[in-house]
Amino acid sequence: MTTTLTRSPVETAGASPVLERRTRALADTDARLLRADGDEEARRFVGHAAVFNSRTTIGNPLKWGWYEEIAEGAFDKTLAEGDARFLVDHDTRMLVSRVSAGDLRLSTDDIGLAVDADLDTELSYVRDLVRNLDKRRITGMSFGFYVVRDRWEEIEVTVTGADGKDTSATAVLRTILEVRLLEVSAVTFPAYEDTDAGLRKMADEVRAARGLPTDSPSPQGARPAPADATRDDSTTSDPAPADATRVLARQDERATALAARYSLTSRG
Repeated sequence: MTTTLTRSPVETAGASPVLERRTRALADTDARLLRADGDEEARRFVGHAAVFNSRTTIGNPLKWGWYEEIAEGAFDKTLAEGDARFLVDHDTRMLVSRVSAGDLRLSTDDIGLAVDADLDTELSYVRDLVRNLDKRRITGMSFGFYVVRDRWEEIEVTVTGADGKDTSATAVLRTILEVRLLEVSAVTFPAYEDTDAGLRKMADEVRAARGLPTDSPSPQGARPAPADATRDDSTTSDPAPADATRVLARQDERATALAARYSLTSRG
């Protein structure tokens, strides 16, 4: 697939209020369990939760979704300032490790966001996690975040159809430039069976939060005006820096409705 930029990029700044999640199948990653040095009982979980500059699809980008890439540097600020957690299935009651506790180490490398977590098997659900990972019942790796800066651009793509012929289509490419990372998770479902209606609702929520036209009209019949310049609205601030676990808990019901169960799952 080749791409040609057809419209100048639109950059948006200011933290989005929408909690987003991306999931990758463990089979498509380097995630694995390791024995801790010098301790046959201790285990560690390592792998990459996100990959830089790898284009994935969100919904149907040739009709109403978009293509997406995560830029190098997207996690730099949040890793320097944040206190992310490692959870099971995004459940704040199943806390495995935490940056400030010293048993979760997050970093970036040439691949993407690297995760190295100690697994405290004194916790019953961590023993369950280890067993489920060993038996390949836990099959995905995900991360939850707010987008702080992103770039949207209209591109022309060349697609080869079932008949072998190339056709041109217009699509949108979203490049995530900066995020505020809340957590990484080992998840049961690497992808969700989503309805088009549910995915469209999620996509509209993300677009509206960034001041971009939505696929569906708003209840008043109007569409949000497109952002025509880099936006740094002083009224759009980063979500309150309360304890991240409490933030996750408060957002859980809304995120489940808008993003968690639609998950913005990456489908490479």
